[in-house]
Amino acid sequence: MTKYILRRILGWALMIVLATNLTYFLASAFLDPRANYLQRRPPVPEFAVDANLTRFNLNDKEPILHRWWDWITAIVLHWNWGASPEGASVNDQVATRIWVSAEFVLGATVLTALIGIALGVFTASRQYKASDRILQQVSVVTLNIPTPVMALAAVVAGIALNNQLGRTVLFVAGSGSVGTRGFLPGLLDGVQHLILPTVTLVVTGYSGYHFLQRALLLDNIGADYVRTARAKGLTKATAIRRHALPTSIIPVATSIAFSIPGIFTGAVIAETIFGWEGMGRYFVTTISKNDIHGAVAVAAFGSVVTAIGAVLSDVVVGILDPRVRVS
Repeated sequence: MTKYILRRILGWALMIVLATNLTYFLASAFLDPRANYLQRRPPVPEFAVDANLTRFNLNDKEPILHRWWDWITAIVLHWNWGASPEGASVNDQVATRIWVSAEFVLGATVLTALIGIALGVFTASRQYKASDRILQQVSVVTLNIPTPVMALAAVVAGIALNNQLGRTVLFVAGSGSVGTRGFLPGLLDGVQHLILPTVTLVVTGYSGYHFLQRALLLDNIGADYVRTARAKGLTKATAIRRHALPTSIIPVATSIAFSIPGIFTGAVIAETIFGWEGMGRYFVTTISKNDIHGAVAVAAFGSVVTAIGAVLSDVVVGILDPRVRVS
């Protein structure tokens, strides 16, 4: 199992290197940092534009291979991912926004998965009963709520609650209050800012795992090995817990692991509404401002998170499925 995981890590490391370098060439082909200077008034002289772009290794008048070599050398030797056309350090941007996104996304992802799997198991074990039908209808409704609508509803509800209580309990914008000092005050302030975004992501995201887990578990409940277990005297709940659930949860675990990178960079709408400066908003900013180095850094970050999710998925599958450990 250890050798298998190490081989997978090595393979993903090579994939990250290839994907990152390929993204550099694609970004250089489709993004134009020079366009950032065309709309400025008064107009910027061409020699000044060239000087700025050359300073940040973004001058399209230089050969692409020459720019790529300088870029990759700076990363390998100094871990310097370059600068935006305005001179902002990509390292500084990513270092700050990663933790904002992690705070924004990870808790919501864990809650989404736990609630979805729990509801899937609960409704599958009570197929066609009233609780199954009601929870399925609720999930159908939440599945069709667009994220902006849910986020705005959460904001309105938070403001109404604050007005009702006469003080600010739930913050509707930003990731923290200015001037908050100390561990416990900082922790409480962070939780107050995090509740509404987390509720938004959980409500709009859990139903997918609910339906997936329910469908997979129902398939396995009707399998021969589960019916054999029940024929030997196990109760339905015990047969599901010992035999059907470990098998049916493997595809769900794999789905969760591979969904993490998409959630990181795809939470653009929620980050925008709640005013969180995470990786999702940074991705949009890099594209709109022709920031080649920033766009490549976001792609590299997505590749790393995908690799982490894939390795975690392999570990989880290995734990749940003895055949993987044996092979």
